[in-house]
Amino acid sequence: MSKRYAIIDVETTGGRAVRDKITEIAIVLHDGEQVLDSFESLVNPECPIPYGITELTGISNEMVADAPRFYEIAKRVVEMTEGAVFVAHNVRFDYSFVQEEFKRLGFTYTRKQLCTVRLARKAFPGLRSYSLGNLIRTLNLNAGARHRAMGDTLATVDLFERIMRLENGKSEAGDLINLGIKEALLPGALSLEKIHSLPQECGVYYFHDQYGQVVYVGKSINIQKRVASHFAKKTEKAGKLQKLVHDISYEVTGSELISLLYESHEIKRLHPSINRAQKNRTFLWSIYAYQNQAGYWCFDVARTSTLKKKQVPVLSSFPSAIQARSWLKSIQAEHELCLKLCNLEKSGGPCFDYHLQKCHGACIGQEDPKNYNTRAMMAFDQWDKSYPHDNFIIVDRGREEGECALILVEGGKYQGWGFAREELVNGGNPNVARDVISRFEDNQEINRIVLTQLRKNKKLKVIPF
Repeated sequence: MSKRYAIIDVETTGGRAVRDKITEIAIVLHDGEQVLDSFESLVNPECPIPYGITELTGISNEMVADAPRFYEIAKRVVEMTEGAVFVAHNVRFDYSFVQEEFKRLGFTYTRKQLCTVRLARKAFPGLRSYSLGNLIRTLNLNAGARHRAMGDTLATVDLFERIMRLENGKSEAGDLINLGIKEALLPGALSLEKIHSLPQECGVYYFHDQYGQVVYVGKSINIQKRVASHFAKKTEKAGKLQKLVHDISYEVTGSELISLLYESHEIKRLHPSINRAQKNRTFLWSIYAYQNQAGYWCFDVARTSTLKKKQVPVLSSFPSAIQARSWLKSIQAEHELCLKLCNLEKSGGPCFDYHLQKCHGACIGQEDPKNYNTRAMMAFDQWDKSYPHDNFIIVDRGREEGECALILVEGGKYQGWGFAREELVNGGNPNVARDVISRFEDNQEINRIVLTQLRKNKKLKVIPF
């Protein structure tokens, strides 16, 4: 049987599927060459439509007052899309709304997906924009009323048909539908449908063997995309996964910091056979400091064992040289230290940052050592002090609307993480965090993960107590 495509557009009360609702849906069923069927309907969202949305779409509260609720058209949506690829312009938006509507009804909705934004980028490279409006103007696509479900669906149908008629159109579409997976690398017990059913959310995932044992633990801000990437290229790891993996499970965290903390904990707890690089990690590389002949404080990275033999004081240790240099680079940039005095650049003359006016000239003796060393001492203080406070809560995004992720540090030690409703967290009461967190072991790697995320992720909220 030839492949079927359900080309879809939805209009909604807002931009977030977990909070907002569908107000109109249009579906055109296609076989890659011609239209097979179509369906469209206004939908009563059972909540007010914001004025700005009505201005954009023309859909008012009065128009949807007598329209069917989503549960009344759900069967039709299932019938139209069953066994078909879910196609949309910016598919993640439309798919997430349809999926969330079914979730509210207590059903799991899963379809293979194809994004015509990504497909158009491959088919028509070099355009100024790949928004549907710009493609309608640039390619003169057939379209109905803009920002109405069937109007935008018809434009997407025209775009889809044009791409499918191109020489590589079908193969490019197939590659995107398969998430870049090489089917020859996919374990026999796994299907593309299984991977398509994975959430496009942040969390930790597990690969299980035929006996249910965990052979690999990973984390990602997009679980589905990351899992698919394991089977996209022929590598040594992909070969092991192909032989061993029979199933996938996952835990959505919402928070990237929690996914990092949980991944570290799970690898140590489960000892997965494929996590060789991450299992039993030791801190083989260290950052150390010394004064050069000109009196400037310098930083460098070396093997921890070498520094111990030479009895050189260590500022901080890392599992790899790459992580150590990455941390050193962030400190260097924050305090406008010299790239050459941090041994991050070896060229002659002034360092690269000097030309960007981010280095004050210590590399060519232009900046007084006393002034330079003042900033270097500030870097020393950051290494010397493990956490910004002895007692604090880190607040991050949760797994769903209205939820927060909490990470608790008390007495200068990491205690664990958990989730709570936003309204409970606003006061910064540590008892809330103590009540909801799961306790986890503190160690040097966890300390490094927390500190690195505090430095990198400016959206993290820190509440001292």
